[in-house]
Amino acid sequence: MPLVTTKEMFQKAYDGGYAIGAFNVNNMEIIQGITEAAKEVGAPLILQVSSGARKYANHTYLTKLVEAAEIETGLPICLHLDHGDTFELCKSCIDGGFTSVMIDGSHLSYEENVAVTKKVVEYAHERGVVVEGELGRLAGVEDDVKVADHDASYTRPEEVIDFVGRTGVDSLAIAIGTSHGAYKFKPGQKPQLRFDILDQVSEKLPGFPIVLHGASSVIPEFVAMINQNGGNMPDAIGIPEEMLRQAARSAVCKINIDSDLRLAMTGSIRKYFAEHPDHFDPRQYLSPARAAIKELVKNKLINVLGCNGKA
Repeated sequence: MPLVTTKEMFQKAYDGGYAIGAFNVNNMEIIQGITEAAKEVGAPLILQVSSGARKYANHTYLTKLVEAAEIETGLPICLHLDHGDTFELCKSCIDGGFTSVMIDGSHLSYEENVAVTKKVVEYAHERGVVVEGELGRLAGVEDDVKVADHDASYTRPEEVIDFVGRTGVDSLAIAIGTSHGAYKFKPGQKPQLRFDILDQVSEKLPGFPIVLHGASSVIPEFVAMINQNGGNMPDAIGIPEEMLRQAARSAVCKINIDSDLRLAMTGSIRKYFAEHPDHFDPRQYLSPARAAIKELVKNKLINVLGCNGKA
């Protein structure tokens, strides 16, 4: 099976009341851990690549690793550009074999966002590629995405019909209280998603797939694992998994997960070196890291996204 777009998987997810996991990938072990988990539970997948990941690992290496994962698993896998911020970057990924791209014009004025999104959509659709747009801005830091709290803004439901109609996007990322990175909330601040905004958007765009970014839960055990083995991360509170499950039962068809993968990998590697300080074979410390990612992803697919058995 060749790499697929999200069109069919989103329709099934919307109708079935679940969401597809969109996992950020940077190297072979991360891809293997994610796809092995999905194969075991029979889940469709979106493997997404940020501009920072492309710079780090090279476009060709990443696309070939994803193609290899599809061959090994036989799963429906979409290769997606995460947070493409220019037409040129989106075009490069479309021309290079990606089946889905995100054009993030949320840092622009509304009219500029419409214009660049429409331009990407026209180029992508001519080549059978789907496009995700964004309205609203999430706070936080992740790769090249850096948004201060005072610059963050919720999605305005009154804009979504105009935006989708004028641009022709296939899915829409909205801001309802999630944030990028591990440090999502200040001490004493309770996580709270604006389901009222989600409901209003869903009413205005019935049947249309919605996307949540910045939706890692920041699993405490991995933060503790890092701190117990030389780290000094402050307590971090992510999005409670029950909130994400509630979102997945509604119009949210794609939920992005990145920070949890990084924490799982880093925590397991730190633990390995604390227990085996003289080891230096990458296969020895990357194997438990891959296994940690696999178990994390299996939990997300089954208990958070609800997409197990949907491949």
